[in-house]
Amino acid sequence: MEIALGVAECLYLLGCAHWGCRRCFYSGSDDSKAWEMADVHHFEPVPRMCQLILAVYEPNLSQPKWAPKGGYDIESKNVLHKASYEATGGIVPPYIIYLDHQNHDIVVALRGLNLRKESDFVTLWDNKLGKQFFKGGYVHHGLLRSAVWLLNKEKENLTNLATEHPTYMLSFTGHSLGSGVASLAAILVANYRFLVADIPRKQIRCYGMAPARCMSLNLAVEYADIIHSIILQDDFLPRTATPLEDIFSSIFCLPCLLCCRCATDTCIPEKRLLQDPRRLYVPGRLHHIVERKRCGCGRYTPIVRSHVPVEGRFEHIVLSFNATSDHSLVWLEQQSRKALEILSHKEDVLEIPIAEKMTRDQNAERKYSEEHSIALEKVEELNIPRAYSCSEQFVKESNLDKEKTTKQSEKQETTNINVLTEFTSHENSDNVNLELEWQSLVDTLLEKKE
Repeated sequence: MEIALGVAECLYLLGCAHWGCRRCFYSGSDDSKAWEMADVHHFEPVPRMCQLILAVYEPNLSQPKWAPKGGYDIESKNVLHKASYEATGGIVPPYIIYLDHQNHDIVVALRGLNLRKESDFVTLWDNKLGKQFFKGGYVHHGLLRSAVWLLNKEKENLTNLATEHPTYMLSFTGHSLGSGVASLAAILVANYRFLVADIPRKQIRCYGMAPARCMSLNLAVEYADIIHSIILQDDFLPRTATPLEDIFSSIFCLPCLLCCRCATDTCIPEKRLLQDPRRLYVPGRLHHIVERKRCGCGRYTPIVRSHVPVEGRFEHIVLSFNATSDHSLVWLEQQSRKALEILSHKEDVLEIPIAEKMTRDQNAERKYSEEHSIALEKVEELNIPRAYSCSEQFVKESNLDKEKTTKQSEKQETTNINVLTEFTSHENSDNVNLELEWQSLVDTLLEKKE
């Protein structure tokens, strides 16, 4: 018995040593070393979104306390609504609705986790693996409840704004806890577009800063055309695969948590982890800001890498003194602004003609779409249990947009009247079903707890 215990202990120590060596020599920049540089068009809103999230913390924008360098580039009169913890009852973090005329954008911005608010921890703890099934995958139950409450509360305001400004984007953004709520709110609007004046999918987007893991792999990849997750080099939260509720409930027993992470990283193959449909991931397309050299040996000008990965979605914890500071929204705003200035400066130096610039933007969009399609195919090859083909859902929604556009352009042709009538009838039937489905979701997640 003693010999068996000794052998087991040696094997465990060897596993810990192997895990420790890998972690000690692993740098945050390694996660994205094979990715290509981000496109300036897709990254341009990031510093602006960071400022809007910071504005949620301000009691009075006319006399800011935490203004970024250069001040807020925000018109206080365009902050149409601001909700506090008292207004939301703690179900949703404080948020603002901002109408950005300069950038043709309707923005819903949510703040991050407040360590002094019990309600934020209640939202984090309101989840277990496999508790909430949604649209072919799994999501964080507490964050989904917050997103449903937000949309149920603000759907009339957002509908009015989208109707008055039909060409404006609808953007959700948030930091940390707020990023999870924003991401799930975006996919809710994408699935229940009647909530916001039937807004097209291409006008919905989300920018999650220092994002939390909130949805399963197939959903994370499926909505990569909508959701953009921004991660600063060594940030710990996107890399923490341990469920959020377990992290905070085990905060006074970190050795136990580290032992579990060691055993998981050492003994369980990544392919097996990928096939677990309950496991949550960072959502959408990932943008990784890198600005430090390996082992913290100096800094360089920040660069941004972008990709829609399936394997290697920030699965490794980085042992770094900057793991928590890189989670700071203030630091993220500064580095994203520097990175954007560098990307924009390259364009100014090259003096690209307008026609060539438009062609380049179209090529970038085509490239991003191809990356998305390849990622969808990889997810299907994994044969994740109880997860239907996400590419079929994506194609179905894209075809719906195309059919609606076709319907509008073909009204003048009398030969297609019957076809259009049949399509309209089918569309109305789908809307009724979606409305019933939405109301059922509201009743299940909200009314039973309120």
